[in-house]
This record gives sequence, structure tokens and C-alpha cells, in this order.
Amino acid sequence: MAKRLVVAYGLWALGLHHIYLGRDSHALLWMLTLGGFGGGWLWDFWHLPGWVAAANGVRVPGDRGGTVPALSPLRLAGQVTVGTYFGLVAALGLPWVPALLAQPLAVGLGVHLVSSVGDQTAEAPGILAAAFLASLLFQGRVLAVLPASLAASIVAQRHRRYKPRGMPQPRLSARLYHLGLACLAFAAPLSCCGLCGAARVLGTLLAPLRAATELLLLPLRAGQLLAGLLGFTGGSSAQERGTGFQLSGWTERQQQAYEVLGIPAGSSAEDVHRSYRELVKVWHPDHNRHRAEEAERRFIELQEAYEELAGARRAAGG
Repeated sequence: MAKRLVVAYGLWALGLHHIYLGRDSHALLWMLTLGGFGGGWLWDFWHLPGWVAAANGVRVPGDRGGTVPALSPLRLAGQVTVGTYFGLVAALGLPWVPALLAQPLAVGLGVHLVSSVGDQTAEAPGILAAAFLASLLFQGRVLAVLPASLAASIVAQRHRRYKPRGMPQPRLSARLYHLGLACLAFAAPLSCCGLCGAARVLGTLLAPLRAATELLLLPLRAGQLLAGLLGFTGGSSAQERGTGFQLSGWTERQQQAYEVLGIPAGSSAEDVHRSYRELVKVWHPDHNRHRAEEAERRFIELQEAYEELAGARRAAGG
């Protein structure tokens, strides 16, 4: 079915014009970068007539002037920018994945996506190999995403080629399915990271409420402690009454330790050990170099909480 320019411009206002014209790589890039970081709207508006003509099989002047596409500084800049962007997203959204795996893989996929826009493409294995080698030289640091993106973009430009003509296009449902999966794979780590951040913010906001509750209950707890010291409460030995402050203090520290480990108070030793191992993997400083200070603080808190509960269980067992 012939594509109409009026329909293309109408879908352009909704950001769906690339899907209509069968430009799936460009559509995916558009969705993942929110319209080319905002600047792609004007660029697409200007180039829509040529894209509609190409979708209808009308040869555009200057199209495929040789066997190898001409070097495009704009495409090279786009590859470096999108590769760096994908690498930073991986660093932020996948802190539990080793940096030497997540970041170069994301950089290579971003560069290859830009390479596949329009009628051009490049070899994905070479692009990924260049990204991994460059990241390895910088030991997977966050700043490695830029040189890795530059190296992958250079390899993509050296191996650029035209896509073969006349290949049958999948059905619209299959195309939308693949685009949806790609967007989900990109957005899921960021959504998970955002939910964790929201939980931390919510905990910070609820801290004053917990403090106010403790303040209101302070007279009641003081009365109970005084009654125990004076012998008005049964079942307490002199030794327990003499050490009431110390036991109360230990109980509060244990409660805080359970909260740090994210498990209910009184959980079994197996639950304590399992939660500690999982959280240590998440907050290990080697896996959180982009937020090293926070990771080190959380890592120390986890160790102290685990030692507190382990010591309390040993004392109770003794």
C-alpha cells in the first residue's frame, strides 16, 4: 500500500511516523531517545517527503551513489552520542551487573542501532568487540562509556554498507511486538532503579513520623521502666531490673539491624543470612563505582547489622 505524505505528517505529530513508513530501527531509536533528545522532531519534519518517496519505491536523487555509503559526520556523532547514552543508562539501571559486561554491551547496541537507521547497516560483532576492548582498557569505569562508544562508532563507520533491497517486511503485529520487547528491555532496569529510589525517599519521608511516634510513647515506656525498677511488675529478677537500660538499648539496636537488612524483626537465622548475602551483592562498592560513597556507607551498615544479630543469637544460645 502506497504511503501518503499527509498521513505521515499526521503520525509525525504523535511520534509514530517511522512505524508507518517501515523504518523500525529509526522508530526504536526515536522511542528510546524521546524523539532524538527533542531535536529529532524538526529533522524528521524536513525529511518526511524523502522518506515517504523511498517507502513508495521512488528513487530519491543521490540515493546509493556507490557501493559503500558515504561517510556521514552526522551519523558518526549520533553513534557516539547514543552509545554513550546507552552506556550511562546501563551504569545507572544495572548496578548489580558487572560493569565490564553491562556497559560495553549497552554501548555496542546503541551504536549498532544508529548504524541501522535508514538504508544503512554495519556488522554488529565488530561493533561489540570494539566496545568491549575499549571498556576493558579502562577497567569498566563509568567514564569508559565515552571511549568505548567512540571506538565502536569508528568500527561501525569502517564497516558500513547498504541494506539489501527487496527483503520482505514482517507483519505489523510482529514488528510492534519486537519494538515493544526492545523498549521493555531498555526501560525495565531504569524502572527498577527508580522504584528503589522512590522507596528510599519514602523511607526518608516517614522517618519524622516514626520519630514523632517514639516521642509520644516515651512517657509510657519511661513509666514501664520505672515500675520495673521499683518492683511493681512481676516476673523480673533483680539482675534484669538492674540492667533494664542495657536490655532496652540492645533491643533497639536489633530492631534497627532488622530494618537495615529489610526483614521482619525476629526472623530466622537463615533469613538473616540470606538477606545479608543478597544486599551485600547489591551494595558492594566494586559494583557501585558511580555512587561509591553511598555504596560504602550501605555496605558498612549491612555488616554492622549482620554482626549485631549474629552476636545477639550467640549470646542467647550461650
